[in-house]
Amino acid sequence: MFRLDEKIWFWMLLVIPVIILLFIAVQLWKKSVQKKFADTALLKRLSPNQSLFKSILKVLILCAAFACLSLALVNPKIGTKMETVRSQGVDIVFAVDVSKSMLAEDIAPNRIEKSKQLVTQIINNLASDRVGIIAYAGKAFPQLPITTDYAASKMFLQNMNTDMMTSQGTAIREAIELAKTYYDDEEQTNRILVIISDGEDHEGDAAEIAEEANEQGIRIFTIGVGKTNGGPIPIKRNGIVLNYKKDNKGETVITKLNEDTLKEIAEEANGVYINGSSTSKVVDTIKDLLEKMDKKEFESKQIADFKDQFQWFLGFGIFFLAIDIFLLERKTEWLKKLNLFNEQF
Repeated sequence: MFRLDEKIWFWMLLVIPVIILLFIAVQLWKKSVQKKFADTALLKRLSPNQSLFKSILKVLILCAAFACLSLALVNPKIGTKMETVRSQGVDIVFAVDVSKSMLAEDIAPNRIEKSKQLVTQIINNLASDRVGIIAYAGKAFPQLPITTDYAASKMFLQNMNTDMMTSQGTAIREAIELAKTYYDDEEQTNRILVIISDGEDHEGDAAEIAEEANEQGIRIFTIGVGKTNGGPIPIKRNGIVLNYKKDNKGETVITKLNEDTLKEIAEEANGVYINGSSTSKVVDTIKDLLEKMDKKEFESKQIADFKDQFQWFLGFGIFFLAIDIFLLERKTEWLKKLNLFNEQF
């Protein structure tokens, strides 16, 4: 398995086409000037040792040197062995509300960004637990299956937004139903579902399905994002508020945090409701709850002992530069013998 440390150095490869274009331009210029100076027969007599092949070879070796030095700076690594890691933890699925009401700015910077901030900070404080992510609005959609790859989970999380769902609304029931399929061990007793939402449940039967989830060993923690007095839903373009969402009567829609629904869901699923206005309080509460739970032992295989490979490319780069400096600047009789371009020396 390969891993690249500094991918930004791949931009250095753009030097290669620049070198080739400059070489072609110089050759065309030289040919034009030589034609003005003398005819072809006279030029061959004046410059009997002129070699186009040597110039091309010099450019190719210079390009190869730049390519090797670029790869050396990127520092590719190769995983040398597979390692089985045993750890203990619980499976935590985060269901994040991405409906349009999450654009309300009653909590800074807005509800959806605050939700992503909360989940990110919770993940940062996990040790060896596995996490999964679900996005939901009018429908629920799997974002990331259960994994121990926290970096991947945070990357998927940051890409979530309110435009990713064509079906609008807040279907908490569907999010819970989907979460049931995430847990791959029927014997596991501690399965956690964390619902982050403003509590606007358009289906109205989330508490019932939460009770069913609890019977399957799933505890549901709910985190309320927003304020009870609510706020309007801005309609933006290029970050500028153009208007606010309105109802059929032309009245501005005010979306409010519905704590009662979220508390009821948590109560039915043997969980806890947490107000999400304070990030530190949410993180500490979740951390304390997880520490009191029984941990499941699971194993995962991962590549270990990545070895640096930059030295090979650095060595080849120096080798090509040495050829260019010490060999191609001298008279080279062996190049004449190759005569790949049928040149007359």
